[in-house]
Amino acid sequence: MKPRLLLATALRVLTQLRHDPRTVVLMVVVPSLLMLILRYVFDSERMFDRIGPALLGFFPFLLMFLVTSITMLRERVSGTLERLLTTPISRLDLVGGYAAAFAAVAAVQVAIATVVSLALGLTIAGSIGWLVLIALLNSLLGVALGLLASAFARTEFQAIQFMPLVVLPQLLLCGLLNPRSQMPAVLQWASDAMPLSYAVGAIEQVAGNPSVDGGYWRDALVVLGCVGAGLGLAAVTLRRRTD
Repeated sequence: MKPRLLLATALRVLTQLRHDPRTVVLMVVVPSLLMLILRYVFDSERMFDRIGPALLGFFPFLLMFLVTSITMLRERVSGTLERLLTTPISRLDLVGGYAAAFAAVAAVQVAIATVVSLALGLTIAGSIGWLVLIALLNSLLGVALGLLASAFARTEFQAIQFMPLVVLPQLLLCGLLNPRSQMPAVLQWASDAMPLSYAVGAIEQVAGNPSVDGGYWRDALVVLGCVGAGLGLAAVTLRRRTD
């Protein structure tokens, strides 16, 4: 991986995003808007405090998966990806550049959503910094899985179709709707294989405890490892064009 080529790719992606205000609004504003809606759907500070922290991590994950998969697919369909790969840039540089660009957007996204959530009355027992860290890792997980999913889609509609396959099972089994310990054994095993379960576990630790312990760092490292594995697989499966 060459840092110069990675940085050039990241700057190119950020420049493209700057000329696509609708996508920027989707990524940066929508998570905060969803948290606002969530607060008044339940109209209960207790309920908001219970599920708000986990959804603060889930919403960015969902949107980054969707936007990243479609953006990379457009690069391939338009022929931009094929032209780039005729230059000295490697697949790993390209995927790393995309990840770096969307990581910058994710940092802004998570920061704004966190500030809005706190303004709406969200209270957590632990440090806001630890909550932001795991929410940011969750956004990067969405980026990594989105880049990986884009390699198997031929159209934008097919990219969207991966969402029920990749995102929704994780939402159902991550422990947000029902504690994982209360699920049947087979669902617990499936949940253990899904990175979102560890992200939610880390968020719940921050929300319920004034200090983090080894469990938080274990879960955070699992999510980080899944981000790295997702980006590596995305680089390996990256195709020049859509047949």
